[in-house]
Amino acid sequence: MKKVTFIHAADLHLDSPMVGLKSLPASLFKQLQESTFQSLSKIVDAALSHRVDFVIFAGDLFDGEDRSIRAQIRLLKEMERLAENNIPVYAVHGNHDHMDGSWTHLSMPDNVHIFSHEVETVKFSHAGGASVHLYGFSYPRRHVYERMIQHYSKKQGADFHIGILHGNLEGSKEHDKYAPFTIKDLLEKDFDYWALGHIHKRAVLHSSNPPIIYAGNIQGRNRKETGIKGCYLVELTNDSADCQFIETSAVIWEELLLDASHASTFQDIYHLCRNFIQEMRKDEIGLMVSLIIDQVHLSKQDLKSIINGELLEVLQDEEKDEEAFVWISDIKINEKNEWNRDQLAKDSDFFAELFQTSSQLEGLDDSLSALYDHPEAKKLLQKIADEEKEALAEEAESLLVNLLYEEVKG
Repeated sequence: MKKVTFIHAADLHLDSPMVGLKSLPASLFKQLQESTFQSLSKIVDAALSHRVDFVIFAGDLFDGEDRSIRAQIRLLKEMERLAENNIPVYAVHGNHDHMDGSWTHLSMPDNVHIFSHEVETVKFSHAGGASVHLYGFSYPRRHVYERMIQHYSKKQGADFHIGILHGNLEGSKEHDKYAPFTIKDLLEKDFDYWALGHIHKRAVLHSSNPPIIYAGNIQGRNRKETGIKGCYLVELTNDSADCQFIETSAVIWEELLLDASHASTFQDIYHLCRNFIQEMRKDEIGLMVSLIIDQVHLSKQDLKSIINGELLEVLQDEEKDEEAFVWISDIKINEKNEWNRDQLAKDSDFFAELFQTSSQLEGLDDSLSALYDHPEAKKLLQKIADEEKEALAEEAESLLVNLLYEEVKG
């Protein structure tokens, strides 16, 4: 029986700038900056320990089209580790690291094959007799809206056929609609495995005959990329496919709920948080946690000490020197609003205008422009990502409306 084993990884985003996180303590920020490289090393470690036949990278190896020297060197060194063990690498570039960017070019070792801007077929031959045709293309530019799947065509002369595609499943709203395809499109190609990239949340679109898998990104980079990240170890035989997920996260992002139903004071909440942090701590892995405190029954003064950030400040101060950190990035009170947003907007022109204003990110940009245009302040500030702006606007709206509603009731 013929067999091949390989690792399928995607969306490495090496040297991601970790937008909006520069305010973290220097030691924590450095760990986040290193996290994508640590995750890559874990992939190579897994390839060596499982003695795979080859490794697949399904797009976005680098976070940007400029491909920093630092990122290229780190990738080069890891690829050399694989070369020393005669493990080939088959990679495509995606929309983030497309081939039309400007960068100082560093060549990868001979074991690395980068697919060209047109769909091509590359053959791998196993010493044990099995052979594989791998099909893929690299993005020639950032925006590829063409249905590139139509250019994939099975070629005879191999025992296994693997498609590599960095693109978007039609109907999905998670990412830009690059190189769109349907599951039906992929099944019609009669391949043995589809190694997908572009969507950062891992997903098995089709479990067998053939497996169609988004490996997800190898390392979460913000509060929206929650949970454990990694790659897939795949074993193909003539009549089966075994796909095993392997964790590669160096830092894990989570949104977690803390039950405070038995807490009656600020101090109770503080001790609950401290115990929670100790329970969540993992060896050699950092945690970035958005904490939601549920079932809160406190006096107004104690509640104010949470809302105004004092609890968050003391928890962060106690955690800033931990290597295996549990960093509470923000705290929300899971209050059940007594007000209904739609009804308030209908009953009050004031609230209707407030809700309309809070939903306009352009207004937030205008409000921040004075700060970002300041000659001294702008040297220290980093651009806020759209998802961070949305979160800030939602939190501000909820806090403001709660306070106003309390005043109206009073």
